[in-house]
Amino acid sequence: MAKDTAEEKIKEYGEMLQAVRQEIAKVMVGQDETVNAMLRGVIASSHILVEGVPGIGKTLLVRALATVMGCDFKRIQFTPDLLPSDIVGINTYEKDRGFYVLKGPIFSNFVLADEINRAPPKVQSSLLEGMQERQVTIGRETFELPAPFFVMATQNPIENLGTFPLPEAQVDRFMFKVNVGYPNIREEQEILRRNMTINKFESFGLKPIMDQNKILDIQEAAKNIFLHDKVERYIVSIVDATRNSIKYDMKLGKYIEWGASPRATLGLFIGAKAEALMAGKNFVTPYYVKKVALDTLRHRISINYEGQTEGVTSEMVIKEMLEKVPIP
Repeated sequence: MAKDTAEEKIKEYGEMLQAVRQEIAKVMVGQDETVNAMLRGVIASSHILVEGVPGIGKTLLVRALATVMGCDFKRIQFTPDLLPSDIVGINTYEKDRGFYVLKGPIFSNFVLADEINRAPPKVQSSLLEGMQERQVTIGRETFELPAPFFVMATQNPIENLGTFPLPEAQVDRFMFKVNVGYPNIREEQEILRRNMTINKFESFGLKPIMDQNKILDIQEAAKNIFLHDKVERYIVSIVDATRNSIKYDMKLGKYIEWGASPRATLGLFIGAKAEALMAGKNFVTPYYVKKVALDTLRHRISINYEGQTEGVTSEMVIKEMLEKVPIP
């Protein structure tokens, strides 16, 4: 593809994604950063872990995103009695049909794994396997999952009773982790006026801006966005700072128990490219790397007991890191 044509395409995709945001705004009040994070996840062909209190519109967001992007949507409510077969599907039998496969809700473009930490580890693993391999096994057969395939898993930070926290190795499989907070007063007043408990979702008349093929085109375009060697070194230096904080004179470095894995490097790499595409640019700058750093690293840095006692969070460490790591 010629350079000028590629630049025009990136600009076109950026405008299209802006139209997606405007359409989603018909039902979503505020949460602009969360919407951007979801779009970034789709563009990067990755999955997102969302942590937030109940009732802030996580289900509504994914449903609206799927509708506007012209894709299928399924919601899985994770509970302690959920089985892996409830997610991936089963082999079943009918007299007239014989044996056949009944596919589960994971066979969808957009999957909401609601309160994933309420299900046992075996069930969590069945979803995470599909996320990683983009395929699942039912009986003796292996089935490809649809493309695009996007999972948003949610966790409730308030309740711990009856939960099965995701192990660090499994949390690491999510490219981004997003923390969703409460709306401000103006936003909450607007939520009150729209009142989704009274108005049906269909009444907002959301229109598809994209389709599955267009999403795949955008994902491919994101991979081809230019990223200079100097920006690569910047990304690698940021991840290195999570493991060797002394080199970067980080005061909060002593509170890091474990640094980020190579998946963090890959997350910053493709996440920054997705951020550039959303801005309609065909090249990555350190600014885009910084914009995705919190969502990419906050779940990949472990704080030791001393830090937890003193109220140090991974976000505080990341913010200092971005100040101390020099831009090449």
